[in-house]
Amino acid sequence: MSSKKKHFSNVLVIRLSALGNVAMTIPVLYPVCEANPDTRFIMLTKKWPATMFQDRPSNLTVVEFDAKENNNGFLGLLKFAAQVCKQYDIDAIADLHNVMGTWIMDAYMRMCGAKVVRLDRENAKRKALVNHRSTEPVTPIHDRYRNVFKRLGFEAPDNFTRLYMGCDWPESPIVLNKEPGQRWIAISPFSSHRQKAYPLELMEKVIERLTQNENYWIFLMGGGKAEKIALRPIARKYKNVISMAEVKHKFIDEYALFGKCDLMLTMESANMHLASLVDLQAMTIWGPTSPACGYLGYNQVVEDDIQLDMPCRPCSITGDRPCKYGDFRCLANISPDDIARRVIEAVEYNAEHHTKATRLAQARDRHLRSQETQE
Repeated sequence: MSSKKKHFSNVLVIRLSALGNVAMTIPVLYPVCEANPDTRFIMLTKKWPATMFQDRPSNLTVVEFDAKENNNGFLGLLKFAAQVCKQYDIDAIADLHNVMGTWIMDAYMRMCGAKVVRLDRENAKRKALVNHRSTEPVTPIHDRYRNVFKRLGFEAPDNFTRLYMGCDWPESPIVLNKEPGQRWIAISPFSSHRQKAYPLELMEKVIERLTQNENYWIFLMGGGKAEKIALRPIARKYKNVISMAEVKHKFIDEYALFGKCDLMLTMESANMHLASLVDLQAMTIWGPTSPACGYLGYNQVVEDDIQLDMPCRPCSITGDRPCKYGDFRCLANISPDDIARRVIEAVEYNAEHHTKATRLAQARDRHLRSQETQE
């Protein structure tokens, strides 16, 4: 019997939520698509995250999953799985979510002859880490995603550079022209779990300190009514501070903005991962979670992060647990002055040493070498 691995023609890739987890599939999935051009990959995700997949490889199709229509419940998921399986002739599944809803779809397609490989969630390692029985970090999520494709027999190179390497950078009508000498800083003060967010009153002190530099422009990232209301008085109070929550925008507008920014200050949130997609340095504030939980942004470095060394950290993998002290001291005890100082030092260092331009040139070189290898 031949030991040659089976070639799959149509692979369904599943990651339905959360937003940051879907964003983290891109640095893995795009290189997989490019390294395996004879296979069609069908990315299944929810409607809003689906719009993140810009500048995608020609063999990648994105399919929207709308749970509000007829896809809820056991029978609904079976019906949806049957529809997708028939429409795209699925012969393999890369389940990057591995939850009950995806198990139902996996089971149906396995009965139809499809090969299924699921994400290793490393639950035992995660539990030991947050219960402080072990200090061993969880395997980074990008590596675990990549391992799913490897187990299906695909090449899965770790060579993502950024979006829009082979085409013009996107323009947006809602993004200003950047004048020479300006420093643009995106600040993302919110997270899907409020426990992971640095107190907004302290973040305002950071903004106050940054805006003492007249050439600094601050772009506050947010969405939804509550975040818009929270950011509005800050944007009105300080010069050169713009709340993007006030402007209806899409992911492509965020990519256009981040491409002009010098740095992003963020929580452990989806925007940290969006920064990675455009090769923007992210300075992340970590509280109840930690880079050891496996969710550090792709090509981001721990040395840029802001966190306190506390015996109770991390207390959660995703930041959804209440603080046992009730005061979230892991965030509240971080000094706004220290944050502002580190941001200024990083931005000015990058400007003086042309770090962003150098990083972009290196990314282009990696991209060209990757293209030559594939040819």
